[in-house]
Amino acid sequence: MRDVCIVGGGVAGLAASIFTGRAGLDTLVVDGGESILARNASLENYPGFPGGIDARRYLQLTREQASEAGASFELGRVTRAEPRTETALEEGFVLETEGGDPIEARRVIAASWPDSDYLVPLDVGRTQRGSKHVVAVDEGGRTAVDGVYAAGRIADRPHQAIVAAGHGATVGLAVIHDSEANFYHDWVAPEGYFTGRGREVPPACEEIDDAERRARDERARKRLLEAFSEPLGEKPTMHPSVDREDD
Repeated sequence: MRDVCIVGGGVAGLAASIFTGRAGLDTLVVDGGESILARNASLENYPGFPGGIDARRYLQLTREQASEAGASFELGRVTRAEPRTETALEEGFVLETEGGDPIEARRVIAASWPDSDYLVPLDVGRTQRGSKHVVAVDEGGRTAVDGVYAAGRIADRPHQAIVAAGHGATVGLAVIHDSEANFYHDWVAPEGYFTGRGREVPPACEEIDDAERRARDERARKRLLEAFSEPLGEKPTMHPSVDREDD
């Protein structure tokens, strides 16, 4: 049984998986194949990229980061989610997939907005908004069903990448805090930040000396230079309705 199954490999789902993966939770992301962000011609309002960034490049790098954090991926579509035992939600959930084996997980994060019919058996209380549905959540993304969370657009958050990333991280932290993971917060601090004050380094934190800081900075810069050395070469995905009109 997985600790966490995240339905949706877009910005919100990937952000959540980075946190749950780094916290040591066995995390599976079921990716439907393409994030809506892939339709973006140029992502220009995401902090840290003053000249903008190719949205597909951003998704590629974020997926790599999630994988290196410990998350695993499965390409597919979840068609149904229900409790393993009707009377004991703490025993987790079973997710049926289209053409794949069922997935068992202790906790589920819904991060796929376009199609949320798989949530119907869980009775999380979906509300229709146009052709889509949203789910009511608390400040941590918890739904009315214990162990089921929602992140990003499906949780009625604005349709912006930075908002989806932030909410995904918030939900990931809520999952960690609700689990048995020994977690304080994920932070790499300079040497002596805690120990220099006579404190132990909190769980999920670490202190690194200046040599290690420089080494990590060098690796990070090298990764980015390699990633941006050549154009990605992939075009934005057009909206399906436009494609149909072109046909």
